[in-house]
Amino acid sequence: MARMSCGEATMRLLARYGVRAVFGVPGVHTLEFCRGLRDPGTKDDGRLLHIQTRNEEGAAYAAEGWARATGEPGVALVISGPGVTNAATGLGDAWCASLPMLLISAEPPSDSLGKGWGVLHEITEQRAVTAPLTAFSATAHRPEDVPGLLARAFTLFSSARPRPVHISIPTDVQAMPVDEEWEAVTLPARPVPEARVLAEAAERLAAARRPVIVAGGGAVEAGKGIADLSERLAAPVITTTAGKGIVPCDGPLALGGGLSRAAGRELLARADVVLALGTELSETDSFVPRLDIPGEIIRVDIDPAKLNDLYPAQLGLVGDAAAAAEALADRLAAHRPAPDAAAARQAEVSAARAETLAPQTDSEARHLRLLSALREVLPDEAILSGDACQPVYTAAFAWPARRPRRFFFPAGFCTLGAALPQAIGAKLAEPETPVVALVGDGGFMFTMPELLTAAQLGLALPVILWDNRGLKQIRDDLAAIGVQPVGVDPLNPDFTALARACHCHAAAPDDEVGFRAAVTAALAADRPTLIHVTEGAGWLA
Repeated sequence: MARMSCGEATMRLLARYGVRAVFGVPGVHTLEFCRGLRDPGTKDDGRLLHIQTRNEEGAAYAAEGWARATGEPGVALVISGPGVTNAATGLGDAWCASLPMLLISAEPPSDSLGKGWGVLHEITEQRAVTAPLTAFSATAHRPEDVPGLLARAFTLFSSARPRPVHISIPTDVQAMPVDEEWEAVTLPARPVPEARVLAEAAERLAAARRPVIVAGGGAVEAGKGIADLSERLAAPVITTTAGKGIVPCDGPLALGGGLSRAAGRELLARADVVLALGTELSETDSFVPRLDIPGEIIRVDIDPAKLNDLYPAQLGLVGDAAAAAEALADRLAAHRPAPDAAAARQAEVSAARAETLAPQTDSEARHLRLLSALREVLPDEAILSGDACQPVYTAAFAWPARRPRRFFFPAGFCTLGAALPQAIGAKLAEPETPVVALVGDGGFMFTMPELLTAAQLGLALPVILWDNRGLKQIRDDLAAIGVQPVGVDPLNPDFTALARACHCHAAAPDDEVGFRAAVTAALAADRPTLIHVTEGAGWLA
């Protein structure tokens, strides 16, 4: 083979692990990586596709959107120093969502590391910046380190809890020659729970009178097994926001995102056995400090540390949620609830759903009207990429996702600005899938320049901007504790004019028919469309 630089060899090795694109902003410290990259629209000559974003934060979010949509590792490539610190927020969001995201960054020359000489883009200990936000953060001190570090990262992504990973490669190491063709290693499968523990779990579930299943983001591939278990046990399925769509949210025993409302939490509190699969049962899914779970807890998780944390399990199964759910369903194949018991559980879930969907405020009623109109024009396979904004908080319990990986919500880190770049990453990963971003006016301004990224790529991407004149959730929270509003009323631009200045289409519908038409047209457009909706619009009343 021809000699190449370590930077180019790294990009080639990523392709051998199945990576199709990397997101980033090139800089003087990433020039050697660019030897293995190509721009959109250029000939596919084996080099990795590079998507230029307008900020490294946008690059990290876009990589995260790729991972959310597909389950495949999303990859961002950034310079050292400010590139890493800009991308760190995306790392934090991917950490909280347990997503397979890889951040490849430069680092200053090896002889300067840790010395504080004031070299360009210097962080004296770059690894320490990202270590708390990653499964591991490491520096390659020579080219030979790179294949081992990537093997470690992709092994973690395929067989363990898929937290993000950060690998730094100093500029001098990037330029060093590589005389061999690096190959990807064969990746291991996820572990399967022990047969003995599966048998005990099946016995406990069969004996339960009021079982409830809670399914989280770690169970997104377990839909069939969970649906079978739910039917055989007449067990309601409450999914977290990351788990929405594992079973269709409007199914007879499903309560998607239900932990964020009192009715779902009360259903959980009445259970005698709770089967929790791939979920932390975290505060950011329920919005209460601690759930009331008096019943016995059976936990299934690929991360053994989760089995006995805030909610200790009476029985813990370490392994893949999909394998566990299917094995439990097989063991309970002959188990059937009495017809009257099944009907009673379905009626209980129906009542809980009705209570959950009843608006508690005028704002929620308006959110529900918007979400209902949006749901009617989107196919089941469409992705809704939501930001941390009030209508998405409502969508957490109200959006009827019917497939997994179709609803994005940064519930854990609750960062602003994630929705637009995540939608870009998802759309690039699945070009034939309709993708919609739902953003608030405040959060939109965090990553607004990524509109230009989407426009340059010609993405048919509706961006629904919910304008409630600032940071309304914080304004409401301040009012609730009797504090005068502070810093919640920013000056907004003319959003439709801004969108057009960014080479996008824009619409400001004044009724529901116009809104539906705007979304439908945007899904077939030649570029993104910003659809401006004000909270006070008459058609939402």
